[in-house]
Amino acid sequence: MTALLRVVLDQVVAPTDPNLAMASRELARALVASTPAGCAVEGLVPALADAAGVVEGAVPGLASLSRTTLARRELAAAWQLGVAPGVGGGMIHSPTLMAPLVKHDRVHENDQTVVTLWDLDAWERPSEMSKPAVTWHKAMLKRAAKFADAVVVPTHAMASRVAELGKFGDRVRVIAGAAPAGFAVPVDEIGRRRALDLPEGFVLVSGSSAPSAGLDSAFGAVAAAGADLPVVVLDVPIGDESAVIELAAASGLGEGRVHVRGALDDADRAAVFGGAVALLAPSALSAFPWRIVEALAVGVPVVAADSASHREVVWDGGVIAEVSGADASGSLGGALAQILDSTEAVERHAVLAADRGRAFSWAGAAERVWQLHADL
Repeated sequence: MTALLRVVLDQVVAPTDPNLAMASRELARALVASTPAGCAVEGLVPALADAAGVVEGAVPGLASLSRTTLARRELAAAWQLGVAPGVGGGMIHSPTLMAPLVKHDRVHENDQTVVTLWDLDAWERPSEMSKPAVTWHKAMLKRAAKFADAVVVPTHAMASRVAELGKFGDRVRVIAGAAPAGFAVPVDEIGRRRALDLPEGFVLVSGSSAPSAGLDSAFGAVAAAGADLPVVVLDVPIGDESAVIELAAASGLGEGRVHVRGALDDADRAAVFGGAVALLAPSALSAFPWRIVEALAVGVPVVAADSASHREVVWDGGVIAEVSGADASGSLGGALAQILDSTEAVERHAVLAADRGRAFSWAGAAERVWQLHADL
């Protein structure tokens, strides 16, 4: 009898967040590639006209595809209320909190439901999110506390925080994410950066004008470091560009020095990393630092604000700067200046970053997911 692992792939067919879409795609691919003997992987998706074609292109090799009767938005609302008609049981693994968290029988029917939580934004920065989004995330974690057989988080630091948010006992498991499989600076990197109208040799940052993103500290750090380098900001939400430029100007970065871009596909993003001399990560939120992991994967030196998650992920692959005091920009700036002190310093930190980057892979994550379900 074949053991079927059903993976929720709503982010593949109807993405709401680029990072969650990437994580869902990459984990599903790795699960397919590492399927143990006697097992198979099925995709579970919301109703969509061309769901089969989208999934086949993103995650080839699935044994089957199961569609719900509801589109993603309606499905998210239904699952929030604990309504999951026609979904069925079995082993269900969700790369996000989106899952049919309802009563099931793991002992006699071998039903399992596992969800994943990549950040605690709904708890740490609720004022920067829409009220429906905050409500949905909190409601789903409450349902997970009641019905999930395991809750996967990417770091031990997050595991400690999640344990404070509900009665999970020993059901919180740590499985880190990774950069996209094969993430590397492309051979046409220069052409891609030109197409994006970006300079060469810049400090890279990711975020928005929201206070929790810490871009003001990052801009101040570049000014404090004394390096006359341009700054590229990725992942800026549509409509937020002018606010980010205003933050940069207020921090002393003159006109034309800061280049703002939105979410990019993997190849363009890797090309951007290829032109960066360092990545600044100023946010101290409890979240998996996707851009840090990508920087490590391609050997870009990292300066990160001190946080439990950053210490765990960066480890010895970058520089951690204390930012809890009033002079956050000065601390980050000093750390950045340390890296940019000389060509030798940049090269040394690039090697350290690349060494640390090898600790993260979707193949390793998939192996741990299979083991988790076997243990359950």
